[in-house]
This record gives sequence, C-alpha cells and structure tokens, in this order.
Amino acid sequence: MKLSSISNAASCFLLVIVQISLAVALTSPQDISALKAFKASIKPSSIQPWSCLASWDFTATDPCALPRRTHFTCGLLCSSDSTRVTQLTLDPAGYSGQLTPLISQLTQLTILDLSDNYFFGPIPASISSLSNLQMLTLRSNSFSSSVPDSLTQLKNLDSLDLSYNSLSGSLPKNTFLMLSLRRLDLSYNKLTGSLPKLPPNLSELALKNNVLSGVITKNSFDGLTQLEVIELSENSFTGTLEAWFFLLPALQQVNLSNNTLTRVGISKPVDGRSDLVAVDLGFNKIQGYLPVNFADYPMLSSLSMRYNRLRGGIPLEFSHKKSLKRLFLDGNFLIGKAPIGFFSGDVPVAGSLGDNCLQGCPVSSQLCSPSQKSYSVCKQAYGRKPRP
Repeated sequence: MKLSSISNAASCFLLVIVQISLAVALTSPQDISALKAFKASIKPSSIQPWSCLASWDFTATDPCALPRRTHFTCGLLCSSDSTRVTQLTLDPAGYSGQLTPLISQLTQLTILDLSDNYFFGPIPASISSLSNLQMLTLRSNSFSSSVPDSLTQLKNLDSLDLSYNSLSGSLPKNTFLMLSLRRLDLSYNKLTGSLPKLPPNLSELALKNNVLSGVITKNSFDGLTQLEVIELSENSFTGTLEAWFFLLPALQQVNLSNNTLTRVGISKPVDGRSDLVAVDLGFNKIQGYLPVNFADYPMLSSLSMRYNRLRGGIPLEFSHKKSLKRLFLDGNFLIGKAPIGFFSGDVPVAGSLGDNCLQGCPVSSQLCSPSQKSYSVCKQAYGRKPRP
C-alpha cells in the first residue's frame, strides 16, 4: 500500500509538471513579436541589470510561463490561460527609447503604464488598436508631438494620464466620444487652443500648466453631471467665468488660478445644496466685488481670490460661515473694516487679508499679514479717498 501510494503521488507530480510544461509556450506569437519589438526600441544602455526589462529573456522561456523566478519577473501580466498579455506596467528604471507602433499587436491589453521613465518621440497613432485598454499612463516621460486623434477611439478607456511630457498642439476635437473616460490628466505639457467638448462621464479633469486659452464655455462642460475635480490653473483662459460653472452638480474642487480671467459670475446653489469644498481663483485679473454668493455654498471650506482686482468690502456673511477654514483675499483693493468675526476665535480661519486697503485689521493677527497698501496707492486705485 505504501509503495502504491508513493507511485500514485509520483504520477500526480509528473502530471502537474507535464501540465505546466504544456502551458509554458502558450503565449500568442503575436504578443511575443510585440514584446520583442517593444524591448528592441529601448536603448540597451538604459536597461539596468536589476530592472524588469533586464529579466525579459525570450530565448530562455515564454513570457507568460509560470512561475517567474528568473525571467520575466516583472513588467507584465497575462490572461488566466497564459495565452495573452493583459498588462504592461514598467518599473521607473530610467528606460529611454521610443514607443514602438507594434505595441498595437497587444490587443488584449487592459493596462499600459510606462510612467516615470525617458520615453521620447510621438505617441504612436496605432495605439488606438488596443480596444480593451482601460488605463493608459505615460506620465513623466518626454513624449512630444500632438495628442493622437486616434486615442478618442479607445471606447473602454477609464483613465488617461499623459501629464509631465512635451506634448503640443490642441486637444482632439472628438474627445467627447470617449464615453468611458472618468479621469483625464494632461497637465504640464505645451498644449494650446481652447477646450473642446469634454467626455460626459468625467469625474477628474486636470490640464494644469499648459498654454490653453480662450473663454471657458458651457458647451465644453455640457452634460458633465459626475465631474468632481477641475484643475485648469497656469493657463491663459480669459473673459468671464459664468455662473453655470459652479452649479455643475457633482463639483467639489476647482483650481483656475494663474490665468487671465476678468469676471466671475456666482449664483446661489440650487436648493442650497452643493458639494463644492475648495475654490482657487487667485492670480487672475478679476474685477468687481467679492462674490457674496460663495458664502451660500454649505460645504465650502477653502476660498482663494488673492491677487486680483477686487474692490469694495468683505461681506459679513464670510465671517459667519462655520465651514470656512481657509480664506485668501490678499493682493486686492478691498476697503472698509475687516469683519470682526474673523478675529473673535469662534470661527478660526487661516489665510490672508493683507495687501489690501482695509482698516482696523489687527497687525497682531496672522490673517492681516502682509501689511495693507499705502493710502496713496489705495487713493490712486479708487480715484478718490477709498470708502467702504
């Protein structure tokens, strides 16, 4: 019985070995060809001995073979039957090279992440063949040329991050066709032109530090009922930011600082309900009075309109707003007395009311730093003695 048991165990073990060996060479030849082309397009001198790509030895084993103890130890994942590559996620090892157009042969890819390396040249238009792609992350490389129009054909893409590259030109006009896209980050590039109509299911939009310009129109944001975060700072947007903008139903955070906006229209939230938490409109050229309707947004905790051209007084409603924790209004031409509620201790507020034309702002309070403008500067700004 003991010999029989040992024999049966040995047979089972051999069967497992046979099954593993049969699975070793199952990766699609199409995928193997694409992986070889991908590695060949990267400068050998940039492949460090400890990196993922250094372990990609096509002569030693199949890319999807398991277990991966010595070869293909990282950088890719395969389907459950070991036939197709489904994820290509490189380590940030300083790889330098171009992204081969043959990447399009990996048609079962759901994730392509090459972030924090030194890839350069254009993003190949053939990437549109990756119809199953859900996440495309090429952040922090040196990709140049324009954003390929063909990217808008990726109907299953949920997240697109091309930030921190050298991409130029305008955004694809058919961006709105990307119906599955929820996160779009093209910050820190050299993109120009105006905003196109945006994908309807976006929840995060980040286009910080580009050269985008023109008026922000309702048509670009029409139907975006899930948009929570808008990051458009450090561009060249102009004109009036109209009241519809802050009434986007899911909006929580807005950063439009360092643009050239001249007016802001603010309506009260519909039925007094809004999820808006933080607004930064600093370093623009916004004229007029401080919009009192901001005080009616029930969850607003941070507001910055610093270094604009605001005039008039600070509405008392802001000093009574318990949700407000940060308020930056420095660098304007605000007049009158600073609301005493800011200094009573009942509602502690951080920020600055300095560099204005205010009276009675306690120099002992950090909120009143830096000091107010000189009387002559304020008088010149108002053309007369400034009065509240």
